[in-house]
Amino acid sequence: MTIDDVDVRGVLHRATAHLSEPPGLLDDVRRGGRRRVVRRRGVLAAGLLVVGAASTGGVLQWGGGGRVEVAAPLFDRPSRGDLAGNEVFVRRLLAVWRRAMADTETGVRGAPHVVWAGSTPAGPAAFVMQRTAEHPVVSEPGGARLAAVAAFVESVGDRLRVMTVEQVDEDGMDGNSQAALLGENRDVLVVLDVGRPVEFSRDLRFAADGRVLRTFVPVPFRDGAAVLEVPAQRAKITLAFRRLGGLRDQVYLSNASEILFPGGRDRPAPPVRDHVLPGAERVWGKPSELVQRYVNEPDSLADYYDRWGMHTSDGSPLLTVYGVTPDGRLLMVTTVQYDDYPSRVVALLGPVAGPLRPVTSAVADWSARLPVRLRLPDGQGTVVAAEGAAFGYRVDGDGGWRDAGRDAALLPAAAVELRVTPSSGSAQTVPLR
Repeated sequence: MTIDDVDVRGVLHRATAHLSEPPGLLDDVRRGGRRRVVRRRGVLAAGLLVVGAASTGGVLQWGGGGRVEVAAPLFDRPSRGDLAGNEVFVRRLLAVWRRAMADTETGVRGAPHVVWAGSTPAGPAAFVMQRTAEHPVVSEPGGARLAAVAAFVESVGDRLRVMTVEQVDEDGMDGNSQAALLGENRDVLVVLDVGRPVEFSRDLRFAADGRVLRTFVPVPFRDGAAVLEVPAQRAKITLAFRRLGGLRDQVYLSNASEILFPGGRDRPAPPVRDHVLPGAERVWGKPSELVQRYVNEPDSLADYYDRWGMHTSDGSPLLTVYGVTPDGRLLMVTTVQYDDYPSRVVALLGPVAGPLRPVTSAVADWSARLPVRLRLPDGQGTVVAAEGAAFGYRVDGDGGWRDAGRDAALLPAAAVELRVTPSSGSAQTVPLR
């Protein structure tokens, strides 16, 4: 009996669930959220900004033999921000917005509505919405209909540029981007005020054991938005946002994919390394529903995940080891890695009829002869891992080497010395005490 790789991988590689996906996936399916509007002809013209004419209400009617009312979020609110009443700016924005809408496959109708337009240290910026010409069902199983399109607009030199254009359904804005990073260094943050409090954190830090440390403070909204200067976010995103109240607490960043995947290029795919230790099948095996019960605990690795952050991987391995300890507990070792930060391997233990909990962790050095070494508590031994290597160990009072298999092993607590023999090269002896 062996562990089903498909069942296990689906519930076990949670260390990648928090990572942002390449541009296509990020905008289409990430966390059931925002949907990018398809462009009709390549890249949008540089200089798209949206401006608002007066709102004409947020309820739409759609033909086809019946009357369908589609409430477009935020259309019933007046334009806000210090540039919302600037007629020269508004005319310029409307011209740019209309050129942008002509270059998409989503038809629009009526006048665009400037939700917010204001001055920032990175130049004028805005958030604009426009109702769509048709309102098909875009959400299942809820059946919500498409209501509008929306986008942030930024300044690029003396031009205006429409950022990612997203579809907005009648259920509201929770699934859409409500923040954007502006400026050449992406060091000006704009967060749209949609009526719910938002908190943000400037920096990602880690405790000595690898647990995520963040300090959140309220976003100070004023006149429809908050404009904040933040550390440069050009290569990675250290900021994090969370919305207070409601079912969805994630706040999406409009240009996250542009920062994390510059030029639309994918990041290197991390190699997946799964290893099942001898005896693990007895407790990790069938039925697959038990596997899910053991490892899909929402709080098992919560302290190691940056729940509200946005990150990628540096392409280093994602190691997962499944085993059973001498006292019969489930053992899992998994990997968490963000951006260019070091990989952290975390060991979790749990009873056969209960949840897994982290018990120890260490930084993995993938360039070392022995990248992973974790001593388990309660005298349960030491987990070691080195892809392609063969292991042997010795115990006190016994001079002979005992075979421990390849790739990954759980050594007994009595082991005092480890021999690592790589697939090519000479063996190396590592003291364990």
